[in-house]
Amino acid sequence: MDAMNLRDTASALAAGKTTSTDHIRKVLSDLDALDGTAWSNIVAARDDHAALEAAARADAEIAAGNWIGPLHGVAVAVKDNIDVAGLPTRCGSNVLADAPPAGRDARIVEKLREAGAIVVAKTHLHEFAYGPTGLINAAGPAAHPHDPTLISGGSSSGSAVVVAKGIVPVALGTDTGCSVRTPAALCGIAGFKPSRRALPRDGVFPLSTTFDHVGLLTADSLDAGLAWGALPGVAHLRTPVSGLRVGRLRGGIWDITDPDFDSALDTACRTLADLGAEVVDVTLPETDDMLGVYPVVTGSEAYETHQRWFEADPDRYQPATAALLEAQRDRRASEYLRAARTAQKLAHEALHRLRRIEKLDALITVTTGLRSASMDADPVDLRGPLLQWCIPFSVLGVPALSVPAPGGGPTPIGLQIIGLTTGTDGHGSHPSESAALAVALAVEETGEN
Repeated sequence: MDAMNLRDTASALAAGKTTSTDHIRKVLSDLDALDGTAWSNIVAARDDHAALEAAARADAEIAAGNWIGPLHGVAVAVKDNIDVAGLPTRCGSNVLADAPPAGRDARIVEKLREAGAIVVAKTHLHEFAYGPTGLINAAGPAAHPHDPTLISGGSSSGSAVVVAKGIVPVALGTDTGCSVRTPAALCGIAGFKPSRRALPRDGVFPLSTTFDHVGLLTADSLDAGLAWGALPGVAHLRTPVSGLRVGRLRGGIWDITDPDFDSALDTACRTLADLGAEVVDVTLPETDDMLGVYPVVTGSEAYETHQRWFEADPDRYQPATAALLEAQRDRRASEYLRAARTAQKLAHEALHRLRRIEKLDALITVTTGLRSASMDADPVDLRGPLLQWCIPFSVLGVPALSVPAPGGGPTPIGLQIIGLTTGTDGHGSHPSESAALAVALAVEETGEN
């Protein structure tokens, strides 16, 4: 079995063409092969014995005719700010270098295990998930999976790398402002941020309790839909693109000046129109205000989480993270409360207009303003280009999915699809997620023809 995507792996396991034990052994061997390479720091922790024991159980269940779905017996990686029982959660930081093993799984890991998935590793992240580059971590930066001179994007850097290198078919990440979507865009894979609280955050180390999301990284949107639909409590139906109303964002930052990015959007919109979608130009006038309140809310909540550690020993943080926390030290509570209330008001107004007045099922735009950047780049200079096209949809709390534009090569252009559908008729249990996946899948499939 050469392919390492979810659909091929699940099909081979279900048909008895391979075993979970052989699959997991291959994955562990591929993880071993990272030692001594530019990606030797991508794995933060692993328990091979536990993974192989879980594989043996999956084999027995499948052999007995009890295959439960496309994650059964499949290797998954987990970002190292998400608890996995028996492994420490260090969040890429010396602050937690002595963290004991977690006593229990995070709830999202429990759900993965309920679906039959097997955790093989915890992965690199931008320290405490507080940055979009993947450059900042006590173990060093995460290199791009196809060019070690470039960044991977973050903060779910390691999860994106192990999927993009074909080591695992599915990985867990978190996304507060861009942290699943940006590394997916830079690494040429799919990064899916479902709606806020669609996936549980219990056992996930927080950055912003207001904006944190849990998300999935997979090879493409078809695999994202398979993984999403395999989770307990999710009834995912494939939504037809024909008849959907899709808004292409225009005005302000949404007027893309890079001709390659603009052309990728043009092609995607033509594809959707050819398939029967109605594609219209729309604006998001709340954008600048959302970009203004996001760092206030996120920074204030991050500082509250870290205050005790940071004031006791700021030198244990990487300098870039320490600078971000230091900037929050004297922020007034009234400023935070005003920003949090404004964010809530902006989200309510924008969603009402987009859904009720514009009657949109989805939006489309780019994910980032660049394909990647040098490992020598200043992280401060990269924050805007990697964050600003993603932040509004974290403030809105709606599902957003980044997929590579067809033909982008090893440093692709990420296209971002945002789900808005609210009617449940024909859309399953999570209509906005189904709409986003449908639009993304149409763009990707057409690009392959």
